[in-house]
Amino acid sequence: MSIDVDVVVIGGGPVGSTALALCGRAGLTAIGFEKDSDLWPTARAVHFDGETMRTLQGLGIASRFQEVVIPMKDVEIVNEAGEVLVHAPTGGIGEQAWNDHISFHQPDIEHLIREVVSDTPGIELRCGVRVTSVVNVEGGVEVTSVDARGIESTTRARWAIAADGGRSEIRHALGISTDKYGADAQWLVVDGQLVDAPGYDADMVQFGRHTRPALWLRLPGDRVRMEFMLMPDDDPEEIVTPAAVERLSRGVLPADKFTPDRQAIYTFRGRISQRWRSGDIFLAGDAAHQAPPLFGQGLCAGIRDAANLVWKLDLVRRGIADSSLLDTYENERKPHATAWVETAANQAVIIQTTDPDVARGRDEYIRANPGATAVPPPPALGPGLHSGSTDPRAGHLGPQPILADGTRLDDMVGAHFLVAANRSVYEALPRATKVALDEDDDTVTLLDPAKVDQLLTRVGAPAVVLRPDHYILGTADSATALDRLIGTIPSIAHATQLTSESR
Repeated sequence: MSIDVDVVVIGGGPVGSTALALCGRAGLTAIGFEKDSDLWPTARAVHFDGETMRTLQGLGIASRFQEVVIPMKDVEIVNEAGEVLVHAPTGGIGEQAWNDHISFHQPDIEHLIREVVSDTPGIELRCGVRVTSVVNVEGGVEVTSVDARGIESTTRARWAIAADGGRSEIRHALGISTDKYGADAQWLVVDGQLVDAPGYDADMVQFGRHTRPALWLRLPGDRVRMEFMLMPDDDPEEIVTPAAVERLSRGVLPADKFTPDRQAIYTFRGRISQRWRSGDIFLAGDAAHQAPPLFGQGLCAGIRDAANLVWKLDLVRRGIADSSLLDTYENERKPHATAWVETAANQAVIIQTTDPDVARGRDEYIRANPGATAVPPPPALGPGLHSGSTDPRAGHLGPQPILADGTRLDDMVGAHFLVAANRSVYEALPRATKVALDEDDDTVTLLDPAKVDQLLTRVGAPAVVLRPDHYILGTADSATALDRLIGTIPSIAHATQLTSESR
């Protein structure tokens, strides 16, 4: 089949746009189709974590993001009586060399990601174009689309990424069902600008009010968000009025000081797609998973999808890895996303209960166990590229140290595998392995103590291999173990195979 581009991305939201930008960084050609002609004007997602910022760092725009986001300094849980059950500081730089909790106004961040797309050769985003079908054909996929003038066209690509949201037309067309986690709940989401009114001191407050669970978020500038669970006797037309918002917020969003950008009723749900791949079509973002908003991992998970998939597509395109590498996308990402969805759904049951007896027991438990509601540590990937290792650290997100001169480690490594080791371990490697590392353009080797000591201390080993998406391929306690680990890097394994075949 004649190929027009390597990748077609369906959906131009932050996940689809990030996938396009990552394709461009990897040297893949790609076209994105977005059915809306204009950028969505109001906020939807509002939270990033340090891992997401690390991905944006790799695109060269993290410093610009810092200008339009704010680190979240603290989180509280407050009960019906107004008692602060939990006050947890969240500020400071985390393991990823960025703040772990960051708030933003989504149009601001989408604009910056789209700037990367427009400035990168070989990729483009076509807005006002609706994809009507994606089919697997021999050698790739055919994508049919219709533009605003009604003109239909077909684009042929090796792969397609469907990042077309929770109501994904592509997922439905492929006949892929979703599994449900937790109970669905309707909430009123209110975004806007609060001027000359104090709001709440904490940047995020979860209100465990059994009469009406609610949420407060402080966003950049004078923007805020509040969310209110709908109750059975609510009038859906009255509840979105300014007077109702002032009443529900208990005066925190007064009608004369709060200017809403959006007042909309949403259904919060937990869903995981049963399959994330159909031939050469991959689901990503909300098309693959939807989480209740607790922990703010929805958009973060979608950007992880793109970061996990794109470098694998690149290795397969260049013939460095077999197409079976792409099977690791769903195997790795689905269990990881499921863990967050399950955790958020379980937390929702506890924090958002409307049963006064359950709420009373929850309050007592939290008072006795103040750490019980803490954000859990990030889960490991499911079985995948790292699965040949018995190392318990394999598959976990690796740290990013900030070096003494202020440089973040990824800025030295780029979108490559990283082999970091004590020099004594490296020197004991077989000569052939050292030569392979020296000649491999897909791997960066760092031995300088000033560059690797922090990383090795944090992972607790004298040597570590990180993947391009920053997850640990494995650690090694000896040259023998490191040699074996290096042999599993796809580009090294490919070069070794070619050498063997030439003999």
